[in-house]
Amino acid sequence: MRNEVLPDAVSAWRDRGRDFGFRGQRIHYFHQSGEGSLTVLLHGFPTSSFDWVEAIGLMPESEILAPDFLGFGFSDKPRDHVYTLAWQADLVEALVGEVGDGRPVTLLAHDLGTSVATELMARDLEGELGFRLEGVLLFNGSVLVERSNPTLAQKLLVGPFGPLASRLTNEAFFRRQFSAIFSESHPPSEEFLADSWSLITLNGGHRIGHLLVRYMEERAIYADRWHGAVRDWTGRFALVWGMEDPVAVPEILEGLVEMRPSVEPVRFDDLGHYPQVEDPARWTGTVEETFVGSPGR
Repeated sequence: MRNEVLPDAVSAWRDRGRDFGFRGQRIHYFHQSGEGSLTVLLHGFPTSSFDWVEAIGLMPESEILAPDFLGFGFSDKPRDHVYTLAWQADLVEALVGEVGDGRPVTLLAHDLGTSVATELMARDLEGELGFRLEGVLLFNGSVLVERSNPTLAQKLLVGPFGPLASRLTNEAFFRRQFSAIFSESHPPSEEFLADSWSLITLNGGHRIGHLLVRYMEERAIYADRWHGAVRDWTGRFALVWGMEDPVAVPEILEGLVEMRPSVEPVRFDDLGHYPQVEDPARWTGTVEETFVGSPGR
């Protein structure tokens, strides 16, 4: 890792984490010991496990694992890697095996992480998952990609001029695009914008956005597999949604409810794409009350 100057909050988050070697790559993750099942937090694009820092502070008694996917945050960001959601799911399996101590696992998944979660659910249905999956909570992810409304940045990165878009990405453009997916009543702070940009650009990560964003294509390719997992997986399943999300729009939530009509989703009418950042106390409280339950359950 280059010797780059980082904001204090980002440096502090790095120092609370650990590194794990997986298939020749260095993966950074946070692990907190606690009670109950292992809660695994799966972040989205283009950010990192830092998204969870305030929420984790509100769950001091929970056993938590929060990795940076390959290409994100403090993990390695190779430019010659073919980034796939299956690879990221393999990473989650390996990390759970490293720290899980045989505990049942609960997945809380956001954005890109929702598709990693549905891949893990599909593996569980096939009897091929390497841990016991107890529960899954999905929120604000474009699982039904045909109903999604990608940002301009995503459209540029996934298009034919994606490599050029990566090279031209700058902080001002990031701030405009990123701020627009938060609700008007809960905008990102200047500190969070600066912290997030520092993690995206660390080790040149902003230059591989066109590689990382290919998960959008995979959501169409593997739609039958991942939608089938949402429909057929029999464990505890929950949906929580920021309804002012302009990307993973409410129509996606309604489509997921059509697949799982027995699920009663929690709707945050005044939150956007990042509920866990916009109102971490409300998001964490809702997760604990409606899904995770008390420690030691």
